[in-house]
Amino acid sequence: MPGAVNLPLFNDEQRAQVGTAYKQVSREHAIKIGLDAFGPQMRTMVESVERALRRQGLDNTTSICLYCWRGGMRSGAVAWLLGLYGFDVHVLEGGYKAFRNWALEQFGKEYPFRIVGGFTGAGKTELLHRLQLEGEQVIDLEGLARHKGSAFGSIGMPAQPTQEQFENLLALQLDVARSRLSAGGLRLWIEDESQRIGQVHLPHTLWATLQKAPISFVDIPFAQRLQHLVEEYGVLDKERLREAIVRITRRLGGQHAKAALEFLDEGQFTDCFSILLHYYDKLYAKGLEQRAAREQLVHTISCADVSNNNALKLIAAT
Repeated sequence: MPGAVNLPLFNDEQRAQVGTAYKQVSREHAIKIGLDAFGPQMRTMVESVERALRRQGLDNTTSICLYCWRGGMRSGAVAWLLGLYGFDVHVLEGGYKAFRNWALEQFGKEYPFRIVGGFTGAGKTELLHRLQLEGEQVIDLEGLARHKGSAFGSIGMPAQPTQEQFENLLALQLDVARSRLSAGGLRLWIEDESQRIGQVHLPHTLWATLQKAPISFVDIPFAQRLQHLVEEYGVLDKERLREAIVRITRRLGGQHAKAALEFLDEGQFTDCFSILLHYYDKLYAKGLEQRAAREQLVHTISCADVSNNNALKLIAAT
């Protein structure tokens, strides 16, 4: 679960011993073996919790939620210990398995999505952040995935979460957004993405819902988008940029890839990114054309340049 602190009750060898005793002897014998391991750890366990709270600026009066895989003996034993010490402790019924099932359920629900669309370089992520500042409900998929969605999307970004962790983070944000929307919000803004964002992908049920959501397409001239890309990507590691271009050589076309690499080596970022931007424009347009009911879903908002103020136009147009 996002934000959780790991408090291992047993090491791998101890877990194996407890499990074997449970299967081959009895539940009672397994518990006794577990108590042998747990007893010497009691003080260390309490102090670990205190340190974890202090790192977050919290104290011992903070309510603590504990969980193990199924919400069984391990979390129950630690809850007893921490409660004895004086902590306010709650055990998650059903454990992580129950949370995981809950997370997966969130992707099949209905949400009032409004998609921020636009060709590469339109500053869609920046628009999402401005929409949030304006009080709108927003989910930043690229922020959760730690990837900007293209072959260049991992450059300058931290390591991506696992697929399961990405889904858990996304489920929690959907739940928070749903709660806030029930208090009077009108829509939930989300960026137009491919189903795959780097090494993670959007759950199929959620992806199907997004394909039916209205799109506010921010239409910005090519030259202005190109300038924005040069400012954003021109400062990145040149070798990483080269590797990304090489990876898409087949899709880009050998001649275009060669020219882009030569411009990159010469430091002519505008010419290099111009080739790449033409490619991504065609790719995005193709994906947009394949969307069902495209004519009814896509609403174009014309903007002169890349600006966070375009967020106000999006709000006004919806």
